[in-house]
Amino acid sequence: MGLLLMGIIMLASWLVGWQLKNKFEKYSKIHLRNGMSGAEIATKMLHDHGIYDVKVISTPGRLTDHYNPLDKTVNLSEAVYNQRNAAAAAVAAHEVGHAVQHATAYSWLTMRSKLVPVVNVASNLVQWVLFAGILLIQIYNNTTVLFIGVVLFALTTVFSVITLPVEYDASNRALKWLETKNMVTREEFAGAKDSLKWAARTYLVAALASIGTLMYYVMMLTGVRSNND
Repeated sequence: MGLLLMGIIMLASWLVGWQLKNKFEKYSKIHLRNGMSGAEIATKMLHDHGIYDVKVISTPGRLTDHYNPLDKTVNLSEAVYNQRNAAAAAVAAHEVGHAVQHATAYSWLTMRSKLVPVVNVASNLVQWVLFAGILLIQIYNNTTVLFIGVVLFALTTVFSVITLPVEYDASNRALKWLETKNMVTREEFAGAKDSLKWAARTYLVAALASIGTLMYYVMMLTGVRSNND
């Protein structure tokens, strides 16, 4: 059962990732009529929301786009920063959506930010603790370490779930701004919307995968404990 669950999760993740790559390649060919680059789109959206203390910078790599609340920077991958197409506009506006969330103290983003230090520790330890817990069950039939591992994994799962409204809200803010400010044509808007839809699905699959994996370990733990009773 566990292997089947893992297989389904891996397949779903691969399919969504593959589709996302295809969508971005497709909409990267739709050049913006306004001629603005991703960096220019991001800067304008920030200013339209009255945000002037956030910098838009270029970061190396592909799909490395993110907003950093610690130093207030919108980090755009080199392609998004420089290119002038529907996909770049979508990503740039989405990352600024996070900056707008930060500026307006969006509750889900605030909650996620508070969890970051704890989740960083949990994610670094969880695989080792789970491995040790399973090993100790086999040797000593002791479930204590596995229980600790399940708690750590539960923290990372909660973080994945909280990430969903944060990402969907950032996309909604981006699309609303692109549309209401007439930044894109109807065709360009459709491409941006489809790009962000598939990007959001990667977070959805990740959250479902985390929930499914957590359930697997919980069933393992309860199964061992029931056998010991």
